[in-house]
Amino acid sequence: QVQLVESGGGLVQPGGSLRLSCAASGFTFSTYWMYWVRQAPGKGRESVAQITAAGSTQYADSVKGRFTISRAGAKIAAYLQMNSLKPEDTAVYYCSATGRSQTYWGPGTQVTVSS
Repeated sequence: QVQLVESGGGLVQPGGSLRLSCAASGFTFSTYWMYWVRQAPGKGRESVAQITAAGSTQYADSVKGRFTISRAGAKIAAYLQMNSLKPEDTAVYYCSATGRSQTYWGPGTQVTVSS
């Protein structure tokens, strides 16, 4: 059974950092492209970071220089290191995997940036 589960979200002050993890099982995630996508209240989903199977990365302009996506072995398909967080980064963050004509999603983890 394919499963993606995000963790690491929470409440953080502006300027703080969080690291999100995406645990995966049921498929060979090393061959899939991994994405972190967020959805702020009242807004549509925004892809903030992606990493290919080969390790190439791409970021939305809104997070470039502050967020870093990376792969990991074992049961963690991807991390998202978030630094210098801003209130506008507040959103539900989703992990997604795409490959072999399939896309999988996790349930999301809430990130709130507030003083």
